[in-house]
Amino acid sequence: MKKTFEFLTQLQKNNNREWFAKHKSEFDDIVKENKILFTQIYHELQEHDQLKGIHIFRIYNDVRFSKDKTPYKTNFGVGYSRSKPMLRGGYYIQIEPGNSFVGGGFWGPEAKDLLRIRKEFEISSTEIEKIISDKTFVKHFGELKGDSVKTAPRGFDKNHPAIDLIRKKQFLVMRKFTDKEVLSDSFQKEAILTLLAIRPFFDYMSEILTTDLNGEPLF
Repeated sequence: MKKTFEFLTQLQKNNNREWFAKHKSEFDDIVKENKILFTQIYHELQEHDQLKGIHIFRIYNDVRFSKDKTPYKTNFGVGYSRSKPMLRGGYYIQIEPGNSFVGGGFWGPEAKDLLRIRKEFEISSTEIEKIISDKTFVKHFGELKGDSVKTAPRGFDKNHPAIDLIRKKQFLVMRKFTDKEVLSDSFQKEAILTLLAIRPFFDYMSEILTTDLNGEPLF
């Protein structure tokens, strides 16, 4: 992992195709190293969950519609999706000097899923509040994160007690790791423990998204 950090640090300073081409063989070796780590985590996580697959993100930026024209990402990322339709949510790990984290959640829920979640919170927020205030959740993630709309969504009361949850359009959790923590021998273990700490949240959200407002199964 030390070589990964060294390469990404240099890439941050030399984010251009000429430099990358000169260090392509080094990059290929680092990709293999990270793939081993990400795959090991996948197999261990699979023992506790039902995963659909592993997706190691490419380092190449899609600059076609972006203001940022730098050709390369300065991180290595991996996503682990759960087996739909019954299991919802996705895990994510990012390795980047000064910005490494482990987490997951619901980055961009479909409109119908977002409405279903909001309706559930409108009916009762007791369960979700219990989950995100649990000491294990708070220890790892602090709080539920994600972007929110500025005011109450259409059809919802702006004075609802759970309006802060209802306003959310993303439902994310994240635990940051220092460079020293990522480079330590215990990182893989801590990453897995962190991912497992998301499960009560994922299981609850899966229950919501696989039932109607009466609690009747959709599948």
